[in-house]
Amino acid sequence: MRAGRLVSLLLLLERRGRMTAPELAGELDVSVRTIFRDIDELSGAGVPVFGIRGADGGFELLDGHRSRLAPPTDWTAPDRAPGRARRGAVRISPDGRRLAAVLGRLQPLRIRRSVPPDADGWREATFRLGSIEAVAFEILSLGPDVEVLEPDRLRTRVAELSRATAAIYEAH
Repeated sequence: MRAGRLVSLLLLLERRGRMTAPELAGELDVSVRTIFRDIDELSGAGVPVFGIRGADGGFELLDGHRSRLAPPTDWTAPDRAPGRARRGAVRISPDGRRLAAVLGRLQPLRIRRSVPPDADGWREATFRLGSIEAVAFEILSLGPDVEVLEPDRLRTRVAELSRATAAIYEAH
């Protein structure tokens, strides 16, 4: 959950201004050393955060910097109900199911029992949908043993990556 912690750290500095490492550590329930690492990570990513030494010191953002991030309480995913994980859907072969289990892909993969398998044993299944890009690579790692049913954005991204891969091999 490091990415979430980095966003929380950024939002804390935006809302409250200068804060000490122990204050940030207390707010985020991590060690002071972790705060120092996170500040370095934010700085390396181009966030204008800097430290001030001394009794009134701490970390703060350069005057006027705003990240354009909505506070976590204001954000909900547009295509899901609050409190429920987003899910994707695929058709997957028996070999694809085994491969997904061995490689830890598309987990947790839940077979739709309400949809019977086709003649070749392919089943419909759902899985937790994280970022489109990460899931697209997971699907590609399963080769021709999986077909994306939804969401359309994921299906489109897998098709784009497949065409790019095919172009590399067709060129040689």
